[in-house]
Amino acid sequence: MALVQADLTSLHAVVTGANTGIGKVTALELARAGARVTLACRNQDKAQAAMDDIAAQVPGAKLALLRLDLGDLAQVRQAAAELLSRDEAPIDLLVNNAGLAGAHGTTAQGFEMHFGVNHMGPFVFTLLLLERVKAAPSPRIVNVASRAHYKAAGDPLDWDAQTQPTATRTGFPEYCVSKLCNVLFSAELDRRTEGVDIYSLHPGVIASDVWREVPWPFRGLMKMFMLTVEQGAMTTLHCASAADAAGKSGLYWDDSKPKKPSGKARDEALAAELWNRSLAWAEIEDATTTT
Repeated sequence: MALVQADLTSLHAVVTGANTGIGKVTALELARAGARVTLACRNQDKAQAAMDDIAAQVPGAKLALLRLDLGDLAQVRQAAAELLSRDEAPIDLLVNNAGLAGAHGTTAQGFEMHFGVNHMGPFVFTLLLLERVKAAPSPRIVNVASRAHYKAAGDPLDWDAQTQPTATRTGFPEYCVSKLCNVLFSAELDRRTEGVDIYSLHPGVIASDVWREVPWPFRGLMKMFMLTVEQGAMTTLHCASAADAAGKSGLYWDDSKPKKPSGKARDEALAAELWNRSLAWAEIEDATTTT
């Protein structure tokens, strides 16, 4: 059964991390519903394989690839510029799905790996595409966060740690902080942007490639107790396409329903500080309509 009931024939969707897991299911189901889908992925070989698989399942699907490495903001800028240069059509739907967990080190610009890939990369990519998104009749931005944001430590956040290598053995505390940043970013983007429905969500604990940095056999044992990627894509697809999600912007979603996020995630001062620090760190202009 198709996971998207709406007719998306006239829409252009951009899905990051669409070569595997939830992202691939999201791209597949949006294409099945008729959308033109751009698969924005770091690994182009895997992206091509995913696109070929989607095309085989959806004859006539309108698909394109975009190389996007969220761990390098210079390449994020290049990817956004390339996408905007392809045509002048609006971007009706941006799904910031790509991310990682259990990683270590820093990104190309020196951000802690989870913070850089899970927050800074999507933050910059979204702002660079925002004008084209706002040009769509009923645009939506969907940011895949996690229930892990409830566990984010720090008072309120350790900003210095975001520009240093991963400090913990598992990387999970850093992952939690990055997911909190997804929720904060979504809420602040909603406050600053008119005419766009913006969502953050928990997809469930999914047996996906997000855990690729976790060592074996721990990775295999973890996945035994997780949901399938099809189950995990349900809330993303609901926020992306469901009629009853329209207009419910700025909310955090779990199991296809709005849910109260953590206290930190509701801290507007913290969200504004994250926004301003992210702008400064990325050396990017604020593309929102209000301040």
